[in-house]
Amino acid sequence: MKIAYFDCFSGISGDMTLGALVDAGVPPDALTTALATLKLDAEFSLHFEKAVKHGITGTRAIVQVHPAHADHTHTPHAYDHTHGHHHHHDHGPSRHLSDIFKLLDDSDLDAEVRDTAKRVFDRLAEAEAKVHNTTKANVHLHEVSGIDSIVDIVGSVIGLAHLEVDAVYASPLSLGRGFVRCAHGLMPVPVPGTMELLQGIPIQQTDIPKELVTPTGAALITTLSQEFGVMPQMRLDRVGYGAGTRDLEQRPNLLRLCLGEKTSDSESQTTHHPAETDSVDIIETNVDDMSPEITGYVTTQLFANGALDVFLTPTFMKKGRPATQITVLCPTARRDKLVELLLTETTTFGVRFSSADRIKLRREFIRVETQWGSVQAKCGYLNGTLIKTVPEYEDCKRLAEENNVPLQQVYTEALSNLP
Repeated sequence: MKIAYFDCFSGISGDMTLGALVDAGVPPDALTTALATLKLDAEFSLHFEKAVKHGITGTRAIVQVHPAHADHTHTPHAYDHTHGHHHHHDHGPSRHLSDIFKLLDDSDLDAEVRDTAKRVFDRLAEAEAKVHNTTKANVHLHEVSGIDSIVDIVGSVIGLAHLEVDAVYASPLSLGRGFVRCAHGLMPVPVPGTMELLQGIPIQQTDIPKELVTPTGAALITTLSQEFGVMPQMRLDRVGYGAGTRDLEQRPNLLRLCLGEKTSDSESQTTHHPAETDSVDIIETNVDDMSPEITGYVTTQLFANGALDVFLTPTFMKKGRPATQITVLCPTARRDKLVELLLTETTTFGVRFSSADRIKLRREFIRVETQWGSVQAKCGYLNGTLIKTVPEYEDCKRLAEENNVPLQQVYTEALSNLP
């Protein structure tokens, strides 16, 4: 299983993540080509340059917002100016969560990239909404919805997909200290939005009086990483460094990305099961007094907050009452948040959880052409042999809706055109 380990000894931001991915081998042209499908080319340009921090060379990602699209309607915000990861002062037009989702839905990005990017932005919006006592739909995301953050987040998800990373891990996050002044006044470091995102995540404060972990970086790593701690045992393939803008006196302002094949237990398991393996947490609860409408809503919220899968099983409770068992599969890092969601959004008084090992077909993604456009298809391999190929539902659904044709017709043609 190919894994990525983010070593956050100087914190993490969106542009450092993007820089580390390019430094580890993602071609800049592949990023710009995929980002072009967002149809925002007129608003920004993206380039990369080498930077040296304490004698270590890394790659710095620079998103230049075109002046005609700069948003000058608000005060520069601490999130992107005091920590030293970004260099510019214009973020482009600010957007709400629904605006960002529409950008992603209207793009030609792979379905998995779109969905993962949505989960990152959804976590950002949830944190900001809680801090400002409003809803995700109404919260104004300020700089984290600007062009630079959109490019950083979507570009990072694209980069991990390009490297075919199966699982992401991360070290505990190093935090700065002090205060910064932003659009909402004087704020402690880390700013409140970041602290909301870091709940349940191992952190360690340093003596550096700067913002080291930004909301964009926090949202990315807490959404993508399935576990925080020491580096898993692996065969190291390559290392990349993403550079921040500021030169820190205390340590190199870099984010280190380690790529390789996970070994140890998973390697011994593949001797008997020649496929990919990983571990997940299973959360379960039974409810017998809740409206099915709420069940549907809760299912959507569980996926939005990092669940890998959610399924409902009809069952019978004591006294013969029909009920529904809600089962959630998730990375360990997301378990506490999902348990909290079940306890607050359903009528249950408790949940149970356990851990399980999984055996999976190795997956690759291809594009399949139809008369209405292309769709992504997922290929499953066992021992290097192609076992099955399945068109992605979301892509087929989008083409069916855009062209007013039956979904089954799109799906059937995609199957018939498989290589």
